[in-house]
Amino acid sequence: MTKRQNPNPEFDLFIPLMGDLPLKDQRETMERPFFSLQKRKRVKPIEYSSPDGETWVKIEAIPAYGMATIWDADILIWAASTLNRMREQGVNDLPRTLRTTSYDLLRAIKRDTSGRAYQELQAALQRLQTTSISTSIRAPKRRTKAGFNWLDKWTLEVDPDTDQPRGMTITLSDWVYEGIMGERSLLTMHQDYFLLTGGLERALYRIARKHAGNQKGGWTCRVEVLRDKTGSDSKPKEFNRMLRKVVEADQLPDYAMHMAATADGSPAVLFRLRGEAEALALTAKLAPVHCRDTDSR
Repeated sequence: MTKRQNPNPEFDLFIPLMGDLPLKDQRETMERPFFSLQKRKRVKPIEYSSPDGETWVKIEAIPAYGMATIWDADILIWAASTLNRMREQGVNDLPRTLRTTSYDLLRAIKRDTSGRAYQELQAALQRLQTTSISTSIRAPKRRTKAGFNWLDKWTLEVDPDTDQPRGMTITLSDWVYEGIMGERSLLTMHQDYFLLTGGLERALYRIARKHAGNQKGGWTCRVEVLRDKTGSDSKPKEFNRMLRKVVEADQLPDYAMHMAATADGSPAVLFRLRGEAEALALTAKLAPVHCRDTDSR
């Protein structure tokens, strides 16, 4: 995990940047472990079930490509953000297939545009198309489940003379498309989300954005529940170590994190909006003075 840095500090007037487009992500995928948190190939399935057993998710990968990662999900965020803008502009018949260029997409999700970046983009598209998801989310009955991949298909055009990438298309699966189109199905994300370099950081931000939102007083979650929600395959001791590093670094957009405890003493994390957290920190600095005055009476 490293401090957030923008890999594209130069401003290009001719490229539509995501800074001009509110980032949007699907509520249903933000709080549950749909993606691998590691960049190395993961083939071990992710299996998650809510405490009440009503909601479950199973993610499986094929060995040739591995599981879609939380960085690959940036492409889905771009798609959701683009479709949401088109809807706000009054476009009718929003398409499942989106057209762009490799260059524009990489710039939009704050990636560099080197030859390696284009190779990584193709690998990401392959993982999004081949990762298999089954879930009870949106199931009308408890025993009903849905199965899908993130993308139905994709294309990358290459210039026959220069062998350089040109246009590209991605076709969202029905499940993903319907989720984006649903009323109140999207949440706005901070523009710096794409600059988070750690997989755990990204997962924690998505979880906090979904659960903590703008609520006063923040949101407290048990560490063991956070481990389940992120889909981390690290052992509890290692997960706790990584979590504390994220808390100490304090790099999440929007939210400050503090180690805490629940009423029964279980280790937990408190997520609080940064403005509120800073105000409370200032109050805490002044509090000891007032306490001494009270105690001296």
